[in-house]
Amino acid sequence: MKPIIVTGLKPSGKLHLGNYLGAVKQIIDIQNSEKYECFCFVADYHSLTEKYSPKEKKQEILEVVIDLLSLGVDPQRSVFFIQSHVPEHANLAWIFNNIVSVGKLQGMIEYKEKIQEGQPANAGLFNYPVLMAADILIYKADFVPVGEDQSQHIEITREIARTFNKTFGKTFNEPKIVLSKGLRIKALDNPNKKMSKSLPKGCLFLSDSPEVIRQKIKTAVTDSGKEIVYDPKNKPAISNLLTIYSEVTNKPIQRIAATYKNKGYLKFKSDLAENIIIFLNPFQEKRKKFAASPEKIKKDLAIGSKKAGIIAQNTLKEVKKTIGLI
Repeated sequence: MKPIIVTGLKPSGKLHLGNYLGAVKQIIDIQNSEKYECFCFVADYHSLTEKYSPKEKKQEILEVVIDLLSLGVDPQRSVFFIQSHVPEHANLAWIFNNIVSVGKLQGMIEYKEKIQEGQPANAGLFNYPVLMAADILIYKADFVPVGEDQSQHIEITREIARTFNKTFGKTFNEPKIVLSKGLRIKALDNPNKKMSKSLPKGCLFLSDSPEVIRQKIKTAVTDSGKEIVYDPKNKPAISNLLTIYSEVTNKPIQRIAATYKNKGYLKFKSDLAENIIIFLNPFQEKRKKFAASPEKIKKDLAIGSKKAGIIAQNTLKEVKKTIGLI
């Protein structure tokens, strides 16, 4: 029996290059390795903790589903579904709420950061780690791929599993963290911030047209001096562009830097834009086909939800019996 790995992605509109290189690429690689039983879901419940438009939410969810399928998430190789379509996630989260302390949740770094950024301090945001624990433990995951900024959430998941097992009897695994090898791509207009849809001028969306890509790369900030060298500390802007160039061409950064020695930023940026366009073309062609097949997407999601639901129902049935519910 293959070890189980669970991963989710919050829907917030179309994906960008930072999403792909930072997380999705690793998810696809894990799936294609065929070493794991993969559960990949769109975390729509988690996205409700932020301000949103109900009219836009449905489209945001659909955009992420189409993007993930176009990037290579394969419903034949992964159990692919939407979180809210498997209600056992929320049911298990409510049970877990009773074995995790308020103090533990108050100490979550991401919760504090979101509040400082001006996000409403709602109960959903506060309990976010508990639902995340349920997302993972409902499938009795062995591994969870996350970035360093999410490692605290996995630690609390492990603690919840440990507390539950100690209180009610061995039921859950304590999933291990697989730290993401993904890159932290920076915004084109501010190399001190992560690439984000909240900074649209500095964000390369995977669905951007060639004209938009050329314009965004042309106007991307650069550092003082004209040297094209990889030096993240002293030249973060050009180093970010070199990283992107390396990823879309599969060439070593140092070789790229050597190629553009004494050639200046103009030629480098022009070539970078064209290479990004070439890199994204297969994805964009696949995306057109998926976008034109909404019924097939619904069918694939229904199959994934059914597979996930069977496992989730069995886990919840076991949990309810263990804790004394009828």
